Amino acid sequence: MKRRTFIGILAGAGASLATGTAGAAGNHHFTGYPDSYGVLFDSTKCIGCRKCEAACNAVNELPKPELPFDDLSVLEKRRRTHHDTFTVVNKYEYNGKPVFRKIQCNHCQEPACASACFVGAFKKEPTGAVSYDASRCVGCRYCMIACPFEIPTYEYHDPITPRVRKCTMCQPRILEGKLPGCVEACPKGALVFGHRDELLQIARERIRKHPELYVNHIYGEQEMGGTNWLYISGVPFEILGMREDLGITPAPQLTTGALSVVPAVVGLWPMFLTGAYAITKRKEKIAAEERAHAVQKAVAEAEAEAAKKLAAALEKAEREKQAAIDREVKKALKEAEEARKKAEAASEGEE
Repeated sequence: MKRRTFIGILAGAGASLATGTAGAAGNHHFTGYPDSYGVLFDSTKCIGCRKCEAACNAVNELPKPELPFDDLSVLEKRRRTHHDTFTVVNKYEYNGKPVFRKIQCNHCQEPACASACFVGAFKKEPTGAVSYDASRCVGCRYCMIACPFEIPTYEYHDPITPRVRKCTMCQPRILEGKLPGCVEACPKGALVFGHRDELLQIARERIRKHPELYVNHIYGEQEMGGTNWLYISGVPFEILGMREDLGITPAPQLTTGALSVVPAVVGLWPMFLTGAYAITKRKEKIAAEERAHAVQKAVAEAEAEAAKKLAAALEKAEREKQAAIDREVKKALKEAEEARKKAEAASEGEE
């Protein structure tokens, strides 16, 4: 298949879909589960001990890090979640004092990752967790692009069955009536688990009772339509590296137009892959032909240059040979002349 032909087919199909079904797949507004759970993070209580990181590692059976969790030197660097690290604690400084923030999936009320996933690999659960089904994932990583908090990561090291990885809010433990691992391990009460509505009340009460300690804002109450992970802080949230420019509009409402044709893209996917494969093979064939031509040309030029040098060497050798013959002939003639003169002189002496 020629590239121009393939693009023409896609353009025609896309135009047909845009006029026929574009409005059929628009996103609907989701108001969230009223009894869902969440976690409140109070940065004024966090001491950066990393016990939450250790608990997350153990609960999710993740690989052990290179440095142990009691090594706090890692706090000197800005870190982010990774395919084998679902949560990290970072240290910041405000007025000469350290402040800390725990980073993980915020489990949005209306998740951008779910709205961007055209195969439904992400799902907002009644517990409040945003779950991920690897068996549905096609590895497009649109979720990573869509997430305003830059949380989902990918197993790039696994070429066979790579997965998107992120915090699960310990959904299996919640269903068993247990606390999330990080909440259970926190020694200072910086993490509180409960129903989201109750957590908002707790946060408001702390701010009301201690206005001198807290910024009058609950991060996650409204941001991007609200999240199930909530934050209160004694310093501006931007000091903790948190975006304050996200607004309160849920991500699906921002992407309704663009995502309305996504189901149609699912239908086009096999054709796209086939076309992409054909284009790739053709490019490989052209590249192979160009490489063969280049090699052939290089060999011909090398052979011509070698023949030229050989001819020059033979010509030089012929000249040197002729010069040697001339020198020997001259030498022989000279010796013969001298012998003749000696013979004549000897003959005259005898007479």
